Amino acid sequence: MSNGRRDRIAEPWGTRTPYAKGGQWPKRVDMFLADELEPENVDRWVQSASVLHSNGDGLDIAVKDGRIVGVRGRDDDRVNHGRLDPKDFYGWQANASPDRLRTPMIRVNGELTECDWDTAMDQVVRHSKRLLDRYGPSAFGFYTSGQLFLEEYYTLGVIAHGAIGTNHVDGNTRLCTATAAEALKESFGCDGQPGSYTEVDHADVIALYGHNVAETQTVLWMRILDRLAGPDPPAILCVDPRRTPVAEHATVHLAPLPGTNVALMNGLLHEIVLNGWVDTDYVRTHAVGFEELRKRVAEFPPERAAEICGVSADDIRSAARLLGTAERLLSTVLQGFYQSHQASAAAVQVNNIHILRGMLGQPGCGLLQMNGQPTAENTRECGADGDLAGFRNWSNDSHIRELADLWNLDMMQIPHYAPPTHVMQMLRYAEQGTLRLLWVSATNPAVSLPELRRIRSILSQQRLFLVVQDIFPTETTELADVVLPAATWAEKTGTFTNTDRTVHLSEKAVDPPGQARPDLDIFLDYARRMGFRDRDGNPLPSWTDPESAFTAWQRCSAGRPCDYTGLSYDKLRGSRGIQWPCNAENPEGTERLYSDGRFWADPDYCEAYGKDLITGAPLEPTEYRAMNPHGKAIIKAAEYLPPHETPNDDYPFALITGRTVYQFHTRTKTGRVPELAAAAPEVWVEVSEADARRVGIQEGDLADIETPRGRVRAKARITGIRTGVLFLPFHYGYWDTEAAECDRAANELTLTDWDPVSKQPIFKTAAARLAVASTGAESS
Repeated sequence: MSNGRRDRIAEPWGTRTPYAKGGQWPKRVDMFLADELEPENVDRWVQSASVLHSNGDGLDIAVKDGRIVGVRGRDDDRVNHGRLDPKDFYGWQANASPDRLRTPMIRVNGELTECDWDTAMDQVVRHSKRLLDRYGPSAFGFYTSGQLFLEEYYTLGVIAHGAIGTNHVDGNTRLCTATAAEALKESFGCDGQPGSYTEVDHADVIALYGHNVAETQTVLWMRILDRLAGPDPPAILCVDPRRTPVAEHATVHLAPLPGTNVALMNGLLHEIVLNGWVDTDYVRTHAVGFEELRKRVAEFPPERAAEICGVSADDIRSAARLLGTAERLLSTVLQGFYQSHQASAAAVQVNNIHILRGMLGQPGCGLLQMNGQPTAENTRECGADGDLAGFRNWSNDSHIRELADLWNLDMMQIPHYAPPTHVMQMLRYAEQGTLRLLWVSATNPAVSLPELRRIRSILSQQRLFLVVQDIFPTETTELADVVLPAATWAEKTGTFTNTDRTVHLSEKAVDPPGQARPDLDIFLDYARRMGFRDRDGNPLPSWTDPESAFTAWQRCSAGRPCDYTGLSYDKLRGSRGIQWPCNAENPEGTERLYSDGRFWADPDYCEAYGKDLITGAPLEPTEYRAMNPHGKAIIKAAEYLPPHETPNDDYPFALITGRTVYQFHTRTKTGRVPELAAAAPEVWVEVSEADARRVGIQEGDLADIETPRGRVRAKARITGIRTGVLFLPFHYGYWDTEAAECDRAANELTLTDWDPVSKQPIFKTAAARLAVASTGAESS
């Protein structure tokens, strides 16, 4: 059993428990209790799971005298077998931070002023009714998080899409997981991760594309490390311009120039096709589109891909051989692909490898198009991030009719004239003045969105009424017209689902501080005050608490891919975590999808008809039906195009942003935790040794990083990042500094641009320059 303060900062992955291919991952229970408390002195342990990364680690919350005093891993949980991430270990302390939002606030004469709930909600409701009367539903926008619970997302989706009838609904999952969802829709007709974390136990090759799993899903990396320490370790392919911990363990490390992922993937696929590493029987029986792919990748021999990407042609061949000769291949994808140029096109090519090799639905053979947030999967399922509830197809009238019947509304009340609006377009509407009310819950766009000067300008507009629902003061609450104090994890009950479709129940352990309320209660209170009704005059939404909301969601999910009808709070209590679909046919859940070669891609059932991978133009239903009448997997080829912004004489570097293991998002929680704050207190810039020498920068010097949009000052770290590339962690805003202007937020530098298919903003292709601001001696 692991306890203690220092070990999980200095050693974030803990001790090794090696195991062999095909074996069971050994248990290792991690625990941290405050004040040197002994486990037997804890009053009670309350079931939950992690919410500071997307892995979904099962854990118990320790409660003593009505307050949280620690956590321990659940040794029987299918996800983590007792292990905890460093953020799990220490992050719970943020709940008791003295600067929690405890009281509603409204803006009076330019200043945020405390008030009671009636006053705050009356102002929101009065403004809402005035906008509905004057401008209609399209004046409303809702921007939520990847950290609420399923029950809260579904409630928000019903209010926004159903009761109000606005199309402007999205989540900050747009920044981390939109491409994951889109890539799965493009290849399989529907969202839903084909694979499971248990593929690590069986794989002989693990390929990680733009996925620094060692810092983003730390417990999953522990599982990989334990396989690597075992008697028959898997080969590792790492695609990342940085020399991350993953790269240090890689059999082959490809470090492409940012923005060239499609060219690299086409080069790998060229070799797989050329060498006959294709399961032709599987492709013939279960897929469409192979001939188009064959023609496209023929244009990308390794020498051409190498020239575009700035990597070795021999390394491309070596990587392709790993992929093409693997007996059991696991692939994972994350922000290095999702937040870069041609995001969806690149991620789809990873899917193509698995379709060509017939490696889906079997132990060790799977895909994980990863999430960045703990409840990102739920935003997608519930219709709170630019999708429709239950993975329904916005351009299939029968699906809209199903939702209308579920919600007892007229079908035309649910907007389906176009796909739900993504956040970057919502902000453009706000900038233009057509979107007049923006309700932000549990996220901090004033730090997390690109080109922050523009974002601050939009959020500060006099004509935009900004409601912010959060647990702490943030850069975004500072701009709000109304601030609503929310309860957070451990202060409310609900369910959430991780990347590999594992559903956990999180029970309430302690009361929220002051007047803070669960997000579900806030949304339902708003609906009641607005007087939302279905066509029979009944309250909409009809539920009143988390469990009744979950029951309503079960009805919505019935018969859809994300079927929860076999789950219940009682079944989840004490469980190891259960993967959907869980229903009468799969009463204990479903470990892997598509094991029978059948996909959720039938034209009448699929979630989406797909898009052009270059323009993002949606396919018409008739086009999709003609292309894929039998609902097979779809092999989609992609042409490579250069990024919109590339290094030049004035800005010679490619700037990428990313994460550190010790912080989460904009540090709203982790920045208030002593151990985590001390482990990574300030922004830094990574630069290669050759580039540092050329610019005259030494380790620890203050450096200025500048793009056409702004400047950030950060201490230099000289690392193994590829030459010509700079890296900034994006976590750092200015809420905890005295700086009048934010000069350490990476998103001061990023550009307003997004992938045409997934609409995910691009954070990894900005052109930048670098200069010494002061030497290490001066800056210390």
